[in-house]
Amino acid sequence: MKNNPSQYLIVITGPTGVGKTQVSTDIASTFKAPVISADSRQFYREMKIGTAVPAPTQLEKARHYFIGNLSIHDYYNASMFEVESLDLLTKLFTETNLILMTGGSCLYLDAVCQGIDDLPPVDPGIRKDIAAEYHSKGLSWLRQKLKMLDPDHYEIVDLKNPNRMLKAIEISLMTGRPYSSFLTREKKERKFNIVKIGLNLERKELYDKINSRVDEMIEMGLPEEAKDLYRFRHLNALNTVGYKELFLYIEGKTSLGRAIELIKRNSRRYAKRQLTWLAKDKEITWFHPSDLQGIIKLIEKQTGINPQQHSADKRT
Repeated sequence: MKNNPSQYLIVITGPTGVGKTQVSTDIASTFKAPVISADSRQFYREMKIGTAVPAPTQLEKARHYFIGNLSIHDYYNASMFEVESLDLLTKLFTETNLILMTGGSCLYLDAVCQGIDDLPPVDPGIRKDIAAEYHSKGLSWLRQKLKMLDPDHYEIVDLKNPNRMLKAIEISLMTGRPYSSFLTREKKERKFNIVKIGLNLERKELYDKINSRVDEMIEMGLPEEAKDLYRFRHLNALNTVGYKELFLYIEGKTSLGRAIELIKRNSRRYAKRQLTWLAKDKEITWFHPSDLQGIIKLIEKQTGINPQQHSADKRT
């Protein structure tokens, strides 16, 4: 299946706190293009402050999709995002020939750009049983279970991420086959062209921005938001930086000051992991977030689309 030479998905990615939202909004406004969020935490409507959703002024500058479209009680994964995003892109490409996708959830971006492996749906009973054993026996049990069922995947999975291990164990138990046997990693054909843009800063500048953003979230009321969500802390959506540290504070296991420092530290560590993942993608062209004109020129060069002539809503 050949690409449509006139349809372009512009992917803007980078580590947390680097400024993706502002750059994406500015680019979208320049090209009059819609924006699809690929930030897997911004999907959840109850998590506004801790996920740094775009401000109302930013949302007014361009149409945004996949922001606050789910509840923390909803089950969601990258495979579902791939299907829903491709459906949305098909619809939007009847209105415009340039669409933005922005976010730092690398697995979700990859799902759209190159596809992820088709996995069988997991039996709810198996999921419930494995989750119960994990909560009873702990992370070390989970690691040993995965090592026994799928030693190949055990060697490459993030052993600090229980959700990734749980998924592999569930599939292995349900199918009788190692989870790794389903991972073909074959890039899927897409009907549209993809231009990837990465944003990055010098490490100290990035870390300073991350720290400042955490302070802003605290001032905006993140501790209060965490308190409102505390009763749902067992949900997978809330097992994320910014909330799990404040849950420790709410439980009296640490001070508020220490919880804030942990959020900053864990956010910096997350940014480092994102950059490690993204560095493997040689299709990304990197920019400083302040180089808006450089980004616009690259998009013009790659797509042949002049922003002054482009209209997202009047395509012939």
